[in-house]
Amino acid sequence: MKAESGEMRNNFGEIRLLPESIDDLWHLQHIIAPGDLVFATTFRSVDTASDKIRPEKVEKRPVRLGIRVDRLEFSEHGVRLRITGTIEHGVDTGAFHTINVETGYEISVIRQWRPLDLERIDRAVKASVYGVIHILTIEEGEAELFRLRQYGPESAITITSGSGKGAETESRRSFFDQILIVIADISGPLIIAGPGFIKEDFVRYAKNQNSPPSDRAIVVETRRIGRGAVQEVIGKGALDKLIDDLQLSREVKLMDEVLLRISQEGPVAYGRKEVGEAIGYGAAEQILIADTLLRDPEVMNLVEKAEAMRASVVVLSSSFEPGERLVALGGIAALLRYKVAQ
Repeated sequence: MKAESGEMRNNFGEIRLLPESIDDLWHLQHIIAPGDLVFATTFRSVDTASDKIRPEKVEKRPVRLGIRVDRLEFSEHGVRLRITGTIEHGVDTGAFHTINVETGYEISVIRQWRPLDLERIDRAVKASVYGVIHILTIEEGEAELFRLRQYGPESAITITSGSGKGAETESRRSFFDQILIVIADISGPLIIAGPGFIKEDFVRYAKNQNSPPSDRAIVVETRRIGRGAVQEVIGKGALDKLIDDLQLSREVKLMDEVLLRISQEGPVAYGRKEVGEAIGYGAAEQILIADTLLRDPEVMNLVEKAEAMRASVVVLSSSFEPGERLVALGGIAALLRYKVAQ
């Protein structure tokens, strides 16, 4: 993400945003809210044959519009964010219009900016410095490659060997060659994970084949492959070796701490009622909220009170396992400075 701030007064003002990846579009979905004013150069139909009852052709021309946001829709597979609202600036004021935001498409957002919005923008800008992180999970006869998106792991491809376990040398070499083709274009960080010794065997083979991604790969021992292995990799802190502030790693650690404190009846609160009481006592040190609650007025009121008392706020993706666990606890939890009597 690229971001450039205009003149700000008491955190109200304009920020120009340029998404560079699908992760950035996901961030924008949670940054932009109904009621915000969004400017963009978009296409609007212009009737060039107004004297006809049914013009044969309606031309679309690029125009600069400012729309008051009504709703947003994010599509992972379509790789775009649809922003729909009423036109307030530009042609056809009062009409509805949808801006389709894709990577490389600049928009300007004017609103009252909350600290957690600015923190999210800062995190997205920092993340764009690095290439997309890939995790290759591998065992005898099967491998799966994942891309780490900021909303969770995305499976890219699964590779299988026909002979499976106990494969002959030639079959194993063919299996490794298939993987090398898949990872050849990876320019960012690569983690290779799985049980047993096959991951080390693959790395040695890849280096002998002069595979650039293998030279910078980090090898991690896991009990399984697939999505579960990705969770293990993150939980072990392997990603911190690549990017210290990677959000997914942070989410795993925070939710592990929440669940540990719950099991030990430690200083923790979860659910709106308990968290609200903890904030009222000034006991909340860190607030965790699921991204599904970012539009909830009651929850955002709690967040503002917590920030006023110098508590930090972390937003967890509901598309990833830690966020799913938080949703199961009511979507909000707090790590406390001290226990609060319930």
